[in-house]
Amino acid sequence: MKRSLDLGCGRKKVPGTVGVDRHAVEGVDVIQDLDRYPYPFRTGSFDEIHARHVIEHVESVVCFMAELHRIAREGATIHIHTPHYSYTGSWRDPTHRRHFSCYSFEYFEAGHPADYYAGAGRFRVLSVHLSMLRFWRLCGIEWLVNAVNRHRRWRIFRKVWEEYLSFLMRAREIRAVLEVIKKSR
Repeated sequence: MKRSLDLGCGRKKVPGTVGVDRHAVEGVDVIQDLDRYPYPFRTGSFDEIHARHVIEHVESVVCFMAELHRIAREGATIHIHTPHYSYTGSWRDPTHRRHFSCYSFEYFEAGHPADYYAGAGRFRVLSVHLSMLRFWRLCGIEWLVNAVNRHRRWRIFRKVWEEYLSFLMRAREIRAVLEVIKKSR
């Protein structure tokens, strides 16, 4: 049976998951401050972990990702949703400690030039989807920026957009899917 976890679930827990939050509200199964490690789960407990609008609040992204790695099993999927740095909502919330780009999660992959900071080989980035403000979605910009998820040769669209155009054609949310790598390959 697939075991799923929803970190920082609040009142909107993903159905069928174990809900974790620091506040005891309806839907929360485990009360836990996500800046306090270790979390109360055994190593390799989960097949799927959801962290929706949580990572921007944690004190240490590296420690948070290491803890996700610990409690996930080999091959588990991690679903992370966070505001893109170009979205005004990313900056509006005074509880946000970090702001992310569509390339932020690559630091957790083996082979990244700075992988020694984040623990080489912990994850494989499966996809990073950017949702954009409605006008840019209707103009097809969102489709172009996400074309890299369909074929790597189209990564130039995302690179040009994020490097030069992201504060003009703003994104809203990053939805990253990562695979947990525990064994050497």
